Amino acid sequence: MKPIRKFTVRAVVPPQLSALEELAANLRWSWHEPTRRLFEHIDPVGWRRSERDPIAFLGDVDPRRLDELANDEGYLGWAERERDALRAYLGEPRWYQSLALGTPKTIAYFSPEFGITAALPQYSGGLGILAGDHLKAASDLGVPLVAVGLFYKAGYFSQAIAPDGWQQERYPALDPDGLPLSVLRRADGTPVQVTLAVPGDRSLHARVWQAAVGRVTLLLLDTDIPANDDDLRQVTDRLYGGGGEHRLQQELLLGIGGVRALRAWSELVARPLPDVFHMNEGHAGFLGLERISACIGEGLTFAEALQVVRAGTVFTTHTPVPAGIDRFDRALVAQYLESGLLPGVDPADALPLGLEPGVHPDESAFNMAMMGLRLAQHANGVSKLHGEVSRSMFASLWPGFDADEVPITSITNGVHAPTWTDPALLELAEERLGTGDTEHADWLSPAVSDAELWSVKRGMRLQLVEDARRRLAAAWADQHAGAVAPDWVRRVLDPDVLTIGFARRVPTYKRLTLMLQDPERLAAILTNPDRPVQFVIAGKAHPADEEGKRLIQRLVQFAQRPELRERIVFLPDYDMGMAETLYPGCDVWMNNPLRPLEACGTSGMKAAMNGALNLSILDGWWAEYAADDHGWVIPTADAAPDASERDRIEASALYDLIEHRITRLFYDRDHDGVPTEWMTRVRRTLTHLAPELGADRMVREYVERLYRPAAEHAELVAANGAKRARELAEWVAGVRAAWEGVQVSHVESGGLDSTPHVGDQLHLRAHVALGWLSPDDVSVEVVFGHSHGDDRIDDARVAVLDPDGESTTDAATRVYVGTITLDRAGAFGYTVRVVPRHPMLLTTAELGLVAAAS
Repeated sequence: MKPIRKFTVRAVVPPQLSALEELAANLRWSWHEPTRRLFEHIDPVGWRRSERDPIAFLGDVDPRRLDELANDEGYLGWAERERDALRAYLGEPRWYQSLALGTPKTIAYFSPEFGITAALPQYSGGLGILAGDHLKAASDLGVPLVAVGLFYKAGYFSQAIAPDGWQQERYPALDPDGLPLSVLRRADGTPVQVTLAVPGDRSLHARVWQAAVGRVTLLLLDTDIPANDDDLRQVTDRLYGGGGEHRLQQELLLGIGGVRALRAWSELVARPLPDVFHMNEGHAGFLGLERISACIGEGLTFAEALQVVRAGTVFTTHTPVPAGIDRFDRALVAQYLESGLLPGVDPADALPLGLEPGVHPDESAFNMAMMGLRLAQHANGVSKLHGEVSRSMFASLWPGFDADEVPITSITNGVHAPTWTDPALLELAEERLGTGDTEHADWLSPAVSDAELWSVKRGMRLQLVEDARRRLAAAWADQHAGAVAPDWVRRVLDPDVLTIGFARRVPTYKRLTLMLQDPERLAAILTNPDRPVQFVIAGKAHPADEEGKRLIQRLVQFAQRPELRERIVFLPDYDMGMAETLYPGCDVWMNNPLRPLEACGTSGMKAAMNGALNLSILDGWWAEYAADDHGWVIPTADAAPDASERDRIEASALYDLIEHRITRLFYDRDHDGVPTEWMTRVRRTLTHLAPELGADRMVREYVERLYRPAAEHAELVAANGAKRARELAEWVAGVRAAWEGVQVSHVESGGLDSTPHVGDQLHLRAHVALGWLSPDDVSVEVVFGHSHGDDRIDDARVAVLDPDGESTTDAATRVYVGTITLDRAGAFGYTVRVVPRHPMLLTTAELGLVAAAS
C-alpha cells in the first residue's frame, strides 16, 4: 500500500551525545573526514547504508547503541573534541581575515543549484557541484559568503535504465524535515516569508530554509506552502523541470525573492547587507532589478540605480554556446514586470536589459545572459579558453571592439579537495607525509613508496568495482521485479584491470558515444588478453533531450553484448554519492567534447585529485594544464570537412592512445608488480597539478580579482548619497546622446622612409570631431600591431594620442598627435579611434561606444 503522506521523524539522541546533533547540523561533515569517522564508529554498516548522511543515520541507529555510547567516556570525549574543533573552525580567523582593509564585509552568491552533498540533492551537474565547492572553499578560507538558491521538492530526477537501454526519469519527493535544513525564523518564532506580486492580482509566497555549510549560510526558497494557490505551490517543484512561464517564475523567485530573503536574514543575524552580489550564471539576473527597485525607493532614478547595482555585481557565465542561455518570451516578461512585481521600476526601462543586440525589440527574446552582463560591471568565464569563447560569443554587446577587448575575464574553476579526495589517500598522506592536506602534500617524497601508493590506488579501484556491482545488481532487481541478478553481474569489472572513467551530463557536444565510432576496435581493446581495458560510464540526459537519451541507449546496448558486459558498464543515476567512488577508482579520466564547447569540465580535476591521469581533448581546463606528466591529449581535427569525419579522426586518435601508449605504461611492471613509469606520472599529478585545481585557488582569485574590486567600486559609486552614481548616469546619458557626432575626420602620418625598418618612428596627427562633447569626455587612441591578409590587426596594442592644442576652423574639431615606434618586423597596420573616458569606467569598451577612422 502507498502512504497518503510521508514525513521524517527525527531521532531522539541522549543528552550526553548532543555533540553529535551539533555536528550533524553543519554540513561541514560532508567534507570533514574526522567527523565522518566519528559517525561511522557508531555503526559502520548502517553508516554506509545511510549513504553517509548523519541525519538519516541517527534516525536509523538502534537506540540501544546510542544509550551504550552515552555511557562510553572515550566516545563522549571524542565527540566533544570534534564539536570543539567545529566551533573553533567557525570562529577562528582564517585566510580572508588576514587580508588588508578594503575587503567586502558580506558577499552574496546566487545559483539555481547547489551540490553540497548527496544528502541534499539540489543539483543536476557541473554548475551545481561547482557552486557547492565554491561555498566549501569560501568557508575554509573564511570568506564572508552567504548563498541563495531554491529548494526543489523533487530536486533533479532520478535515472533508471530500461532493459532496452532507454533512460527513464523518476521524481521522488523530498521531505525537508529529513534534510540538514532549518526554517529561517524571526525572533518570535514565526517563519520568514517573502512575497512577489504576480499577474492576475495574485501573490507568490516562499518560505526560507537555511543550511549551515561550514561558515557559510545557504538560503533556499520554497513555494510549497499553504499560503500559495495550488499552481504556485509548484513553482519550486523540480530543478530544470519546466519551461516557459514555469522557468521564468523560478528565476524571478531566485533573483527577486532571493534578495528579499537576504534582507530578512541580514536583519535577523545582524550581518551587513552584501557589498557584492555574484550571479552564478544568468538564472539569478533578476536580482539586479530588485536592487534597482530598492535604490529607486531611496530616491534614485533607474539610470542612477543601475550604476549603483552594476558596480558591485559579478556575473559568471558557464555556457560556451548561445543555445545554453535562458531566453524568455519578451511579452511574458513584460506581463510580470507590469504586475507590481518591482515597485518603482518602469518595464520600459527594465525590458531593454534583456534585449539581444541587433534584433528589433519586437522580435527579440528576453535573454538572461544579456541582462546579466548589462547588470554586472565585472564578468568572467570559467577557464582561459572559455574566457576567449565568451568574449567572442558576447562581442555584439560591445560593437566595434575586438573580442580581446570585451570586458569578460576568466577564472578557471577548481574543485574542493577535501570533498573529492578518497579517505584512503588522505590516510596515506597522514601516515607517511604527516599532513591531512592531500592537495598540497609532497607526493614525490621518498616517504611514500611507489608500492604503497599503487596499493592504495588498487584499493580505490576495488572499491569502485564493488560499488558498481552493487548498483548494477540493484538496477537489475528494479527492472526484473526483485529478481536476483545473474552471476555475470557479480563478475563485472576487475580490480586489476586498467580502468577508464567517463561521467557527465549527456548533451550531444560531450560526445558520449565517440568511443563507439569503431565498435569492433573498441571491443578488441576491452578484451585484449594481455592488456585489457575496462570502462565505467555514467551520466544523465535532460528529460527533454531525446537525442541525449538515444546516445545513452546506444552505449547501454553496446555494453550488453555478452562478451563485453564485464568490461564496460553504464551505471544509472549518476550523483555525488557515486562520484565519490568513481573518481578515485579510475586510473584514467576521459573527456572528449567538441572543442571549444566544454566551458571547464571539472570532473577530470576531481579524478586528478585522486591520482588519475587525464585523457582529453584540449578543451576547458585541460587546455591550460595538459602535460605529459598529467596524461594525454586527444588530437583535435578542427580542419575536418564535416562533423562525422571529425568524429572518425578523433576517435581513431583516441583508440591509438589507449592501445599503444596508455595500456603499455599501465601494464609495464617492475619485479614487484608496480608500474613505475605510471606511478611517476601519478606522483607528479598529485604534487604539481592538484594544487592548481583546487577550489581554494579559485576562490582566492575571485576575492582578489573580482570581489575586492567590485566592493571598492561599489563603495565609491554609492558614497555621499550615490553622488558619483548620479554624476555617472548623467554623463553616460549625455555621451550616448552626443556620440553620433563623434568621428575621426582625417589622419595624417609621417616620419617613415619608403621602406620602414624596426626602430623607426611613425608620427600621427588625427583630426577628431567631438560634436557636443568635451575633450575630457573622450580618449583618442591609435590601435596598432600585425596585420595579415584578413585586414585585421592581430595582437593589437593601444597608445593614447595627446591633444595638440592647435586651433581648427571648426570649433568642434580637435587635433591629436602621437608617435609609435616600430619594434617588430612584418606586416603592420594601425587605425585611430575615439572612445568614451570617465574615471568611473573600468574599461574603454564598457559603454560599447567607439568611433574609428574609416
